[in-house]
Amino acid sequence: MVKTIPAEKITLYDLEQRFSLQQTEDKSFFPEWQTDLPNLTEAEQQRLERVRAVVANLERRSVLENTVKLAVVAPLLDLSGLFLPPFYVSTEDSVEIEATDESIVVRGRIDVLVLKEQLWVLVIESKRAEFSPKVGIPQILSYMLAVPNQNFPLYGLVTNGTDFIFLKLKFQDVPRYAKSRQFVLGQDHDLDWVLQILKQLAAIVGNHVKAR
Repeated sequence: MVKTIPAEKITLYDLEQRFSLQQTEDKSFFPEWQTDLPNLTEAEQQRLERVRAVVANLERRSVLENTVKLAVVAPLLDLSGLFLPPFYVSTEDSVEIEATDESIVVRGRIDVLVLKEQLWVLVIESKRAEFSPKVGIPQILSYMLAVPNQNFPLYGLVTNGTDFIFLKLKFQDVPRYAKSRQFVLGQDHDLDWVLQILKQLAAIVGNHVKAR
């Protein structure tokens, strides 16, 4: 009998057991988030400054009110060209998540956005930004593992609007993945770095689409 695990309950252990998924610490496996990143224009930098100002205003009230996609993710996707052909954005799935801390229950939602089935963006939304992007890593990997075309590397981004983690998955003898460091909005120039990486991945995936 096939056992179905709800998306919000899946763990890295489940994926390791079912798909022989392995994490690699080999730095040469995922150089795309570290090297040869495109420069940002002055206009792009100004747009990111506005995003930071919007988030700072929201955080003054200790809530994000589920405006993550509107305030942060949408501008990043737009600036990186992911709203334009050959890409498309569609919400594939949503799951509810919940955490309890000192009798306070925090509920949120994870939305999965698919861009050409090679670049996935998983957005964790809640009324406050309690949920670390690490919560979504097993889920985004489970979606990526189910992609039928396994000839090219797959890329993912998990964000709660203020924290960002990139992932890369490759199907070799066994599926292997690596993740970037965690980027934090408001820390140094991390948001600039996030946009540079997104632009880099958009260019890579766009070239793969042309090569097919």
